[in-house]
Amino acid sequence: MTDTLRAQIEQAIAGNDTILFMKGTPEEPRCGFSARTVAVLEQLGVPYAAVDILPDPRIREELSAISSWPTIPQLFHKGELIGGCDIVTEMFDSGELAEELGVEQPAPIQIENRLG
Repeated sequence: MTDTLRAQIEQAIAGNDTILFMKGTPEEPRCGFSARTVAVLEQLGVPYAAVDILPDPRIREELSAISSWPTIPQLFHKGELIGGCDIVTEMFDSGELAEELGVEQPAPIQIENRLG
């Protein structure tokens, strides 16, 4: 069963340009780190697949064995691990994530202070 699960995870990584392994779904993230990573991807407007690792603890075990990365979420692009929430967020802030994913970096939101 483990070999089958590993093959399914590897196939999912290879079969999607961008894939996020997360807790919950993009519509209902089940942890703050997953929610933050989804928000970054949504802000970039990049299409991505998502896999909820919560229904089966073996998914997390096999994924971590494949990626050598212990934490969730894990973002992959073109078969390569980009990283978890902190790395994705840092790359987004620097513009490196948009470049890696081949999309335009959104302009920063400008908030005008009219209180003073």
